[in-house]
Formats: sequence, C-alpha cells, structure tokens
Amino acid sequence: MNQIELKSLLADRSPETPAGRIVRTLSERGSMSAAQLARLTGLAKSTVSTALSELKRSNMVVETGSESAGSVGRPATTLTLNPEAGTCIGILIGQSEIQVIVADVSHQILSDATAVIEPDYSPARGVEVVRELIDAAYANQWRSPDALLGVGIAVGGPVSPITGEVMRGGIPNWAGVNLHEMFGPMFDAPIFADNESNCSAIAEMTWGAAQGFEDFVLYTLDLGVGGAIVSGGRVLRGIAGGAGEFGHVVIDPDGPLCRCGNRGCLEVYASFREPLAAAERHVGHALRIADVVRLALDGDETCRRLIRQAGEAGGRGLGLIGSVFNPALVVVSGRLASAGALLMDPLAESFERFSLVKGRDMPDFARTLLRPSAFVDNGACMGAVGLVLRHHGQPLNLPH
Repeated sequence: MNQIELKSLLADRSPETPAGRIVRTLSERGSMSAAQLARLTGLAKSTVSTALSELKRSNMVVETGSESAGSVGRPATTLTLNPEAGTCIGILIGQSEIQVIVADVSHQILSDATAVIEPDYSPARGVEVVRELIDAAYANQWRSPDALLGVGIAVGGPVSPITGEVMRGGIPNWAGVNLHEMFGPMFDAPIFADNESNCSAIAEMTWGAAQGFEDFVLYTLDLGVGGAIVSGGRVLRGIAGGAGEFGHVVIDPDGPLCRCGNRGCLEVYASFREPLAAAERHVGHALRIADVVRLALDGDETCRRLIRQAGEAGGRGLGLIGSVFNPALVVVSGRLASAGALLMDPLAESFERFSLVKGRDMPDFARTLLRPSAFVDNGACMGAVGLVLRHHGQPLNLPH
C-alpha cells in the first residue's frame, strides 16, 4: 500500500478520477457498500466496481463485513479505507482543557485524552500539553506517527481562513496567534483549523445528529454561545472566518460588556457562565457544567431552574437565528445539551415564541427540527478529525 498515493487521492481534486472520488467518499463517510458509493459519487455501478477492484488489489480499500441491504437477497458487503493506511490527529484548544484524538482513516478512534489546563494559559503552554498528549497516544498503540495524514485543530474562536490566525472573541491569550506557526514545526503533514462550533458541525453530519442532512444549523450553548451554518454539506466560514458566530450578535448596544469587546451580545444573556456561578454559590464549591446537569437530573430544584432559564434565554436567540435561516434542522450542542428535555423543552417553547415562522402553523415536513447533539464532550475534537478526513478548507501550511 502506497501512502503517498493515498495522500494524493485524498488531496487532489483535479483530475476527478473514479478512484479519487471513491477514496475521498470513504474518507469522509466511513464504511459503506458499493451501491452507496455509486449513489454518493454519481459514478456508474460498473465504474465503481472496476475502481474498487483496483483499490482492493493495492490494499488501499478493504472489506469490513456485511450489512442488510433492506430487501430480499444477500447482504451488501461494506468497504472502508485500510486502517493501516494512516492516522489523523484532532486537537481541541479549549478555554480550560486541551483534548487530542487519534483516529485512523477507517474512522476508528485509537486514542481520546483530555488534559485540564489552567485558565488563560499561554499558547506555548498549550503546545507543550498537545505534544505530551500526542506522544502518549502513539506510545499506547502500534500505529506509527510516520503514517500521519493530517492534523485538525478546533479552537474556541474564529480562525481566519486567509492567515490561519485566531481572531478575537475566543480564548484571550490566543487572539492573533498563527496556528501554523505554532504547530507547523511539530508535524510533517497538512494542518487544518477551524473554530470549535464549525468542527462540531462536521462531527454531527459525519457521525451524529445531522447525518443525512446537507443543510442545517448548529447552535452551541455552553460557557460561550456559538454556532455553525452548513449548506450543501459544507460549513460556511464567511470571507474572514466569522460566519456562524451567533453568540456575538449584538442584542443591546448599551448592554453589559462581552468578552469579545462589544456590548450586549447574545452570549452575555444566553451563556451558562453566570448560571454556573449561581450554581456554585448554591452548593458552596466549584462545579463544572456536567456537575450542574447531574445535580439537576438528580432532582436539585435550583440547578433545574438554572438550566430551564438557560433554555429559555437560548431559545430567544435561536428565534432570531430561525427567522434569518428558517433551517430544516437545528442541532443543539455544548455541554448543556446533555440535560436532554430539561433544556430542550424550554428551548423549543422559547424558539416557537420568538421565531417568525411558527411550527404550529406548518405541516410536519415544514417544521424546524430541534435535536440535541450526539456528542457529550468530544464533538469539537471529533470534528477536528473530520477536518482531515473531509479535507475541509485549505490546509494552513499550503499556499493560498
């Protein structure tokens, strides 16, 4: 198996060879049957069969088993890229934690580790922790980092697609940091980067609540408020990388100061930062959002009330988003989503109240669906892996 050839097929869009289409589709979607490949690539079944025969002979594609075809007859054989063909690294640069996931090209997770880090850590400290997590990940399994196909980085703030710099509104010490300059010396592989909400959207459409949807909105409720817009299966980044920053839509220009520097942003009113502080005062010690959710689900009325209020405030913001996009699907992400109906019910009620198009006036097929994220704590980092598997956007270390 030639890893150089695999990298070429994954990266090169011209010419669009049948083998290249098949390899990229398997990279993006994971295991599937030949019939599914024909439908998704638009290639004739005979063309897919011929290309697959060559890809299997070169050991680039392998059979993984069978799945029911949904009708009478033999089950369809499923195929995937050879797991030995290479690995991908996903990195999440969060406000208080750094996460690293190593996966192979068949979408199998090989390692998932998180390090809690001090608030307002420096970029140099962040790079040090990333290096430690990656070294530990490869030390604990047989695959070599020499077969690394690419690195995806999710960061808590918009990333300029032009310069690769983290823009304001995210992690304070990382504003203005060029991600390729920081991480490029660590890797002999393409580096992709995007904000964590865009990465979460990639995870949802690849493995999660948005599978089968080409158009949807992701809405993040956490210590910050964010989001992503997906159209035609692609995340819209905007001309400067700032699309989907729902949390920094100004609701009241005379309102409280937001961490982005503006006043009265949606995030000021709908983030869980203040409710978390109230929950900590209630119990008398430090808490994480997951702790508040657990207490609420166990019956703590104060925590239940705080989550319901967060859902109601988040629904007001979502009503604004719904009136702009009227999406078929909204995936609600962030750690609050693990509260389930406790968050989603007041969110849905508030969304209905504040959106222009009322679901009660529409037939079922024309109503916006609201779904909680399929990921509890690794969606953004999985989406960083997806940046590589999907070759989403321009690698930071290639000329624009």
